[in-house]
Amino acid sequence: MQTYGSIIPGGPTLARILPKAASEARDPPLSRETKRRLGVLGWHATHGKRVSLTARHFGLSRSTLYEWLKRHAKDGTRGLQERTRKPHNVRQPTWSWELEQAVLKLRAEHPRWGKDKLVVLLRHQGLAVSVSMVGRILRRLKAAGRLPPADLRDPLIVHRPQIRPYATRKPRDYVPRTPGDLVEIDSADIRLLPGSAHWYKHFSARDVISRWDVLGVYGRATAITARDFLDAVIERMPYAVRAIQVDGGSEFKAEFEEACREKGLRLFVLPPRSPKLNGSVERAQRTHKEEFYQMLDPPDSLAELRRLLLAHERCYNTLRPHQALGQLTPQQWLLASTERG
Repeated sequence: MQTYGSIIPGGPTLARILPKAASEARDPPLSRETKRRLGVLGWHATHGKRVSLTARHFGLSRSTLYEWLKRHAKDGTRGLQERTRKPHNVRQPTWSWELEQAVLKLRAEHPRWGKDKLVVLLRHQGLAVSVSMVGRILRRLKAAGRLPPADLRDPLIVHRPQIRPYATRKPRDYVPRTPGDLVEIDSADIRLLPGSAHWYKHFSARDVISRWDVLGVYGRATAITARDFLDAVIERMPYAVRAIQVDGGSEFKAEFEEACREKGLRLFVLPPRSPKLNGSVERAQRTHKEEFYQMLDPPDSLAELRRLLLAHERCYNTLRPHQALGQLTPQQWLLASTERG
C-alpha cells in the first residue's frame, strides 16, 4: 500500500482528503489496523468514491466500507479505531451463593472429579442443578483463582535428579550445518529368533547432515560397550565428529560420558520421554531392522553377526541410494559436497 501522505504523486495528501485525521494529531498513536482503514478511505476518496470499486480493490464487503465511512464522518479518526466485540448484554450467573459454595467444597474434597461426577453428589444433597451449570461454576471459580489446583503428578513415577557431570541439553542456537556437527546415537534390543530369550544390543550412530551411519552389536548394553562403540564411530566416520546426542539411557553415562569429555566431544542429552528429538537415528534404527535383521539368516556367533553387520554398514553408506540425499549414497553426497566446497 502507498504511504498515506502521498496517495497520488503530486496530488492531495491524506490530511487534505480527510481533514479530521489531521486535526487529531494530538491523539494517541494509531494502531496498525486504524492506519489500514485510513488508507482504504484515502484510496476511496481519490478514486471516484465508488464503494463497489473500493470494496473489490481491497477485498472488503460493501457494508464494511459503508460502516467505516459512517464512523469516520461522525467521529473522525477515532471512529475507525477497533471497538470491543463484547456483547452489550453479558450473561450473569443464575446460581445462588450457596450452590457455588457447595461446588467449591466438593471440588476441594475431590480435586480430580469433573462436573459429571460432582453434579451427582450435588443432587444427592437435594440441589437441583444441571451438568452445564456445574461446569460454568467451575470455570468461574477457576477464572477468579478460587479453584484449588489438582496435583497432576504421577505417584508411580519416581523423579530422581539427573546429575550429569559433563552432558548438557542441546542449546536452541546450536544448529548443525556441516558433517560431524551432530551425530545421534541410540541403542535397541534385537532378538534374532521370535520368542527367543537370547537378545543382543544394537547401536546405531547417524550423522544428521550426511546420513552416514556407523553400526555395532554387543552382547549387552553397558557404559563400557557404549564407550567402545563411540571409538568405532570416531574411527569409521569419514570426518571429524564434534558433537554427540543421546537419550538418558544408563549406557550413555559413566564411562561413555567420561570418554566424550576426554575426546573433547560435546555431549547433548535429550529431555525425558522425547525420542522425536533424536529423529534421525530413530529412523536409522527402523531402516536397519527392516533391511538387515528381518532379512537375516541368524548366524551362529556374535563375531559372525558383527561381520555381517559391518558388510551391511558398507552397503548402506556406499551403495544404497538415500531419498533424503536426492537418491545419492552418503559417500556420493560427501564427494559432491566436497567438490562444491
